[in-house]
Amino acid sequence: MTQPPHDEPTASSPEELREQVEQTREELGQTVEALAAKTDVRARAQEKAAEVRQQAVIKAGELKAKAAETTSRLQDKLPDPVKDKAAQAAGQARAKAVQAGHLLQEKAPEPVRQRAAQGAQAARDNRTLLLAAAAGAALVWLACRRTKG
Repeated sequence: MTQPPHDEPTASSPEELREQVEQTREELGQTVEALAAKTDVRARAQEKAAEVRQQAVIKAGELKAKAAETTSRLQDKLPDPVKDKAAQAAGQARAKAVQAGHLLQEKAPEPVRQRAAQGAQAARDNRTLLLAAAAGAALVWLACRRTKG
């Protein structure tokens, strides 16, 4: 038989020996579970993907808040005629989008319609970001227009 390791005391009774065996079994079971978890590549990949998704959601929220703040600051700085033109352009863009949506529903095949619906939902979900981008584009356009004239 093998001798016990030098750092482990030998059991003095059968009951102690049973306890040592049970403790060793538990430790071995925990070790096997830890090794199995490390080798389960699919589960680890799913955990990492969930972590990355959560980080993306947090970052998107931060960016959305920052875009809303920037849009608000930019809109406050715009003169009233520019605000009116931006509102008018936004209204015209909405009307064109609705018109294009109706045309798309009439003429497009089903997979294209589904993709368009997904895109529209994404636009609705990120309305603030889109408005900030539109305001930024309007400011760039106005700045370019002023430098030309």
